[in-house]
Amino acid sequence: MMSETESVMQVVSRVAGPIEQMPAMHRSLLFAELAGASYYDEHHAAALITEIGFTACRFFDRDGAQAYIFQNDTDCVVACRGTEPHEWNDIKADANAVAVLTETLGKVHRGFNQEVDDLWPMLEEALEQNTKTLWFTGHSLGGAMATICAGRCYYSEIQSMPRALYTFGSPRVGDKQFVNYVKLDHTRWVNNNDIVTRVPPAWMGYRHGGKEMYLNRNGHLRRVSGWTRTVDRLRGFLMGLARFQIDHFADHSIDRYIESIRRIAPETSQAVEETKKENS
Repeated sequence: MMSETESVMQVVSRVAGPIEQMPAMHRSLLFAELAGASYYDEHHAAALITEIGFTACRFFDRDGAQAYIFQNDTDCVVACRGTEPHEWNDIKADANAVAVLTETLGKVHRGFNQEVDDLWPMLEEALEQNTKTLWFTGHSLGGAMATICAGRCYYSEIQSMPRALYTFGSPRVGDKQFVNYVKLDHTRWVNNNDIVTRVPPAWMGYRHGGKEMYLNRNGHLRRVSGWTRTVDRLRGFLMGLARFQIDHFADHSIDRYIESIRRIAPETSQAVEETKKENS
């Protein structure tokens, strides 16, 4: 979790009604900010989500695997906490790339699955009677955990099935059979050289699912693949070196994702400036 001495991020998303009624890009920004909020302790996370428009914040922690449930009158959001390099459990989960059979169909990364195994009984119990629209989100390891959790809902007693899944900088989670089984409305954000989105490697049988939203080296949303993407990533890497940064790691930051989506989402740039003035 982020320490007391670290500055708390600013949020510009506002939920005034059902999330489903929000414009698509504003919805992506909302879930990016909620994924970012999951890195904070319960006190700071509650303050952030209250500002956004949620009224309830519940924290879950089991052996370092962590998640939040944020709720208001219409929606319930599960935000799984992502990778923290100083946390041994996170490093162990990221490194354990052996695939195992899951409760759903297909195989998933053993480390990610074990993180979910720690949390799932508590999350399932908390969600069992939920009748609100259910959403999942997460950044990095949190994105992988959110993907597996959403898939497990189909084999649970939870009344409301996931409406959608939003991930940011998520690694590959499972094999082709698992990806095809989890028929979710999945929006998967990838920021240029983000190294985490390229692991575990495809040659080990891992696949990405969902609709990819690729941010190029300038933070613009683009549909590029193959050689064009390789060139864009190389240019992004060189731009990073000019700033004395290793682009593969800097691009993984949830802050980078939030900043880029804020610039893309209509009207949010003005909201960012207004928020800065209010807090100055």
